[in-house]
Amino acid sequence: MVTGLTPHAVTGIRSRGDGGWSVLVDVVELARIPDSTSVMATYRVDVDADGELAACERLRRFTRGATDS
Repeated sequence: MVTGLTPHAVTGIRSRGDGGWSVLVDVVELARIPDSTSVMATYRVDVDADGELAACERLRRFTRGATDS
């Protein structure tokens, strides 16, 4: 991954219409004990039709134990 962080889960994949893909990836940004308090982040990674990186941005940060409202 571009950030140097290890992916934890892929939470979404969408075709960009130009042959590329937009992928949502969750990563652990800060591991804590217990694990339920670790800081997670969701990144959107866009790749072109050749699989080359087109864009990468962090969309949100959250505590692993948190739920969406």
